[in-house]
Amino acid sequence: MKDVKEEKPSRFRWRWWSRRRPPRKLKFTREGKFFVGITLGVGFAAINTGNNLLYLLLGMLLALIIVSGLMSELSLRDLTVVRRLPLRAQVGRPHLVEIEVFNHKGRVPSYAIEVEDLRAGQPADKRCFFLKISPKSAQVAAYRRTPAKRGRDKHVGFRIATRFPFGLFEKSREVPAEGELIIYPAVDTVQLPTMPAGRYSGGDAAFGRGHGDDYLGLKLLRDGEDPRDVHWRKSAAVGQLVSRERARDARPDVVLPLDVIRPDDAKDEWWSTFERKIRDVASRAVAHIKRFDAVTIKTTGGDGVRADRTTGADPLLRFLALLESVPASAAQASAKAKSEGKPPARLAPSARKDGAPEPPPAPTPPSDPMPSDPTPPARSDKAAE
Repeated sequence: MKDVKEEKPSRFRWRWWSRRRPPRKLKFTREGKFFVGITLGVGFAAINTGNNLLYLLLGMLLALIIVSGLMSELSLRDLTVVRRLPLRAQVGRPHLVEIEVFNHKGRVPSYAIEVEDLRAGQPADKRCFFLKISPKSAQVAAYRRTPAKRGRDKHVGFRIATRFPFGLFEKSREVPAEGELIIYPAVDTVQLPTMPAGRYSGGDAAFGRGHGDDYLGLKLLRDGEDPRDVHWRKSAAVGQLVSRERARDARPDVVLPLDVIRPDDAKDEWWSTFERKIRDVASRAVAHIKRFDAVTIKTTGGDGVRADRTTGADPLLRFLALLESVPASAAQASAKAKSEGKPPARLAPSARKDGAPEPPPAPTPPSDPMPSDPTPPARSDKAAE
């Protein structure tokens, strides 16, 4: 609820600023500064000398400036920008973000269009360049980005600019286009100890084909299979050899604890240790999921999440991506209320070192563990003029 209240003023400020800022921004290039300086010099010389040739040259230079403004404005008009974010991203692993620009003009193409993807609280360092966008057509480009920290990566809009036709001025405009990408923590390769053979208590019910003691069903006996599993009564009834299909042995849930209690006087060293713990838990969780174990992550703040091979590692990684520390004072107050028999309030995560608290993670559809290759972009965020 707190996050919703904080998000509304930010959107209001964006709309307020977008209504009051100029529709276009103009910036001189290095060549443009020289050109304007020469134009002013020719103008002063023409006024002082009264030479008609200088007046003619001044008129040509001013005409170039006017033509540059008109043609650049024509290139920026009637453009729609769409952003396609990947389904998942991870710290230290590059991913692609697609930018598509559609030109709605019927006859006039757009030239030298540069689209800059704007993100909240981060410098705009990713751009896509489009040399020509024909009328009633679209062009697609992509940029590669490697996230440096986990959490929510919020995109707020685009900056569309052009230096067409002479490169003297750079005219740009900004369009809002909100988008969000969850950055998962980094995952390292972990070698887990080998599980001993036999059955385990406390796990899920036995399911799937395997070599356990329970039976999953019956099937026709194939060449090379153990004849000791033949079900003779059923085989006599159907006239073919039918064998018992064994089920996989159940395993207990793997519980991974994580301390999220933050001291009131925490410094940079504590934050670094906290991020390393999250990375270690994420690495071990993914390793267990790949081994078909059921994994439960429990924090000292009372939160937790569970996943197995049917859901994949996405719920665990999303939970860790949005996990925040809890102040020690809030944890003590909750423990005191619980000891007195009062219903303890849920511990609210504290603000991260560089931002506001995040809402609890939303459920995600089942998927496989993090792939080795970047996932192709799927989500899109549209910005129209």
